[in-house]
Amino acid sequence: MIKSFVSHCMRPMVLTAIAAGMASGAQAGTLTIGHTTWVGYGTLYLAKDLGYFKEKGLTVELPTIEEASMYMAAQASGKLSGSASTLDEILKYRPQFCFKAVAALDESHGGDGVLVSKGINSLQDLKGKEVAVNEGSVSQFWLSYLLKNAGMKMSDLTIQNMTADDAATAFIAGRVPAAVTWEPHLSAVRDKQQGKVLVDSSTTPGVIVDVVALSCDVIEKQPDDVKALVAGLYKAVQYTQDHPDEAYATMAKGVGGYLADPVELAAAAKGVRFYDQAMSEKLLGSNGSTGDAATVIKLANETATELQGKPFNVSYADLVDNRFVTPK
Repeated sequence: MIKSFVSHCMRPMVLTAIAAGMASGAQAGTLTIGHTTWVGYGTLYLAKDLGYFKEKGLTVELPTIEEASMYMAAQASGKLSGSASTLDEILKYRPQFCFKAVAALDESHGGDGVLVSKGINSLQDLKGKEVAVNEGSVSQFWLSYLLKNAGMKMSDLTIQNMTADDAATAFIAGRVPAAVTWEPHLSAVRDKQQGKVLVDSSTTPGVIVDVVALSCDVIEKQPDDVKALVAGLYKAVQYTQDHPDEAYATMAKGVGGYLADPVELAAAAKGVRFYDQAMSEKLLGSNGSTGDAATVIKLANETATELQGKPFNVSYADLVDNRFVTPK
């Protein structure tokens, strides 16, 4: 999930730096994976720091790029091997170039939510009201999912386009009656009783899911590296389950940014579930079978078509390669 944004005027300069500072995506023994600052990507750093990738002969580089369009552009041009992002986010770029999800990382499990003011007790109560949400982001995708299940659509609301952080600020200041945002804003509102969380992502398991998506040529030319990546991630998840305090301290050093404090990262980790092998197989399937991600992909196609005004028909096979999910 994208937590901060690079200003429009900085994009050319940052893109130049990305191009200059990254190795080509198709380099045997190395995978370069772009990502935003998000707790769910902590297991990538943990596996790297504990040597789980290196013991399989793999070097993983993890440049932080705080905007999806930028890391996807870098991947498309071969400056990145892949990216870590939500399924709904990457689907929008699949018609432009070939990449596939090879590993599941985490799901939001209470880390995202809808804040509402007094007197709003259901999604139906939001009809005609202003709702602050980041258009085109996973927040809007999730809101669309909630509305669809409630027999509503986005046009039933008056959308105010804001980043998730700005949406929370506007809500707390009383400028909007509802906002879609994430932690730590949900806990802050609960603690200070400045409103309430109408619904959070713990009620929608498997909808907001993060994956590692690698370019198709990387997958085909570096299958052993993909296997090493998946194996290292599984070990990191197990380590997190067995030694959470040590794991979160290591993750915090790697992820950095607003999660550089291990206490903050541990708090954020309460709102996600890291995917072990069984969860990954359930989501992505294995050895050609179809997993639960099919539901997310269908919804993402529908949502992208509705919000962008052009048809999206990305298939399961287009977006998922589950040959590596079950170790051989």
